[in-house]
Amino acid sequence: MYAYYTQLKEPEITPFKAGFLFLLCAVWIFTGLIGHDPWKPDEAYSFGLVYHIIQSGDWLVPTLAGEPYVDKPPLYYWTAAIFAKTLAPLLPLHDGARLASGFYTVLTLLFAGMTGRELFGNNRGWPVAIILIGCLGMLVRAHEILTDNALLTGCAIMLYGFALSLRRTTLAGVFIGLGLGLGFLSKGFIAPFLFLFISIALLLFRNWRTREYFTALGIAVLCALPLLVVWPLLLYLHSPAMFIEWAWTRNIGRWFGFAASGDFREVFYYLKALPWLAWPAAPLAAWTVWEARKRIWREPEFQLLLTSFLVMFAVLSFVPDINDQNAMPMLLPIALLATASLSTLRRGAANALDWFAIMTFALLAIVFWWGWGGLLLDNKAKITWWLKNYQPGFEPDFYAVPFWIAAAATVLWIAIVWRVGRSVRRSLINWAASISLLWILAMTIWLPWLDTGKSYRYMVVDLKKNLPQKYKCIAGVNIGDNQAAMLQYFGDIKPRTHASYVCDLLLVQGNRISKPIEDEIGWDKIWEGGRKGDTNERFRLYKRLK
Repeated sequence: MYAYYTQLKEPEITPFKAGFLFLLCAVWIFTGLIGHDPWKPDEAYSFGLVYHIIQSGDWLVPTLAGEPYVDKPPLYYWTAAIFAKTLAPLLPLHDGARLASGFYTVLTLLFAGMTGRELFGNNRGWPVAIILIGCLGMLVRAHEILTDNALLTGCAIMLYGFALSLRRTTLAGVFIGLGLGLGFLSKGFIAPFLFLFISIALLLFRNWRTREYFTALGIAVLCALPLLVVWPLLLYLHSPAMFIEWAWTRNIGRWFGFAASGDFREVFYYLKALPWLAWPAAPLAAWTVWEARKRIWREPEFQLLLTSFLVMFAVLSFVPDINDQNAMPMLLPIALLATASLSTLRRGAANALDWFAIMTFALLAIVFWWGWGGLLLDNKAKITWWLKNYQPGFEPDFYAVPFWIAAAATVLWIAIVWRVGRSVRRSLINWAASISLLWILAMTIWLPWLDTGKSYRYMVVDLKKNLPQKYKCIAGVNIGDNQAAMLQYFGDIKPRTHASYVCDLLLVQGNRISKPIEDEIGWDKIWEGGRKGDTNERFRLYKRLK
């Protein structure tokens, strides 16, 4: 599948270079996985589901703050619970759970690299991984407690299986089926739809209308079948109503409802978002398509990658609740297409990308250090005023270990980019190293500032201090999923929904201009608070008057 690329001379990746690239990927993956609380918005509710498994031992029904939450299958939550319980003596539960994302990201980079090598020959595995960690859309999401990371791994395995299908039929079928099953158990019906439409769309090309390809698809279905059937069947046997809630109300029914609504304003969201989510892979992929335009629909590697991207774009654009993390599977074919540009991109373009990365990230690193120093010294600079105003509850302090880690990373980055000679591969390495530097700075010297604005720990602790010594129960009004999860985790507080008529306490979530209910007969406000870094989101606690 890579005859054209084997004719082009590629520099060998020496053991030393391979070790350096491995270290770069490892630093990028594991930085930020530990050391901070579950963050709003997505981590909080995801960890709440993991916390239920740890506390109750119920591995079948995803449950959030005591209420069934069958939005997605539980594979990621299972994995995170295993990590959290195994590492509990060493790490807080939320940090251990977050390592599940690191585990899935390692698998994603591994299989994406194997796909690049299968499609374009030797020395094309590492570049795919480097391009992926350089994509802006991967930076934050790959380090959060998100089930999308497991879906991304499933898609990477499935794509590798498709790449193998014309050469090693049985093994290809196993990998396609494994990726399909893992994707399904991670986020439901997205992965099966991707598998179905990619499989059918590839039949438009003669290269794929072969006995080997059909055999691989058959093996894939057989391998995926247990993963597709067992959990839904167990859920149905446990509660047919929950099965309907999961399969129809929260998944297929929502898709039909979205299609029937006629409100397609967000359908083209990814046209606007992908250029920056997939930067710098997107322009390199576009160059690959342009450079190979005369042969692009004749060669199976391009047929696979373009078909996969178009199918992913179409399917994910019609998934309700369109957001950035849903776009992560599309980064795989984009990064693989970008890898094909290594041998054809002009040196001038590579130098431009390199210098753009160095100058941009050098400036951003200076801003990071300047802003941190301004907060610590409490100077009167405008950036300091803005940072303090954005996180009004933040109290800066000097922590030696994070400082020295950040300083060492900055010096190493300068040493890496301060090298003679430019090439496409080096520009990609410099970009990935620069992204890693900013991430290290954010997760060391800036972590206390970020945690102040995104963690519910301080609010929940303060709330618990103000609870009466004796009370029957707490009713909750407008309590969101994230907030309910953190109330349970940090304070063992479980507000009851629709129970205000029997509870003697009432917790209401709103904003600073929400209508207070102390004017209502029978309630008296005894506490009000919120996250330190959020002056709008407010929680108010009321006590029933006797």
